[in-house]
Amino acid sequence: MCRASPHLRKGSDIKFLRMKPGHGEVLLAEGDPRVREDEERLIEEFRRQLDEGMWAAVPTTEPGSGVREAMLVKGYREIPADADRVIFFPRAAGG
Repeated sequence: MCRASPHLRKGSDIKFLRMKPGHGEVLLAEGDPRVREDEERLIEEFRRQLDEGMWAAVPTTEPGSGVREAMLVKGYREIPADADRVIFFPRAAGG
């Protein structure tokens, strides 16, 4: 049984988006992590994307500077409490 993650205390939904060439951001899932059914669906989608070889990143902004960056997350529990979205994207090809 899943419980709401203690670090996801926001009162609003979180969105899982996937970057697709020619389509931009495509909504994969959305829900309130404090609601068990929503969190179960979010965890399932997070795992599915990683199983498909995607990377997950949470956009961040440096307070006061406006600098935008992204923090890679490898597990659902690593998503920061203030995150409003997680963006999935394919790993770079080649080597």
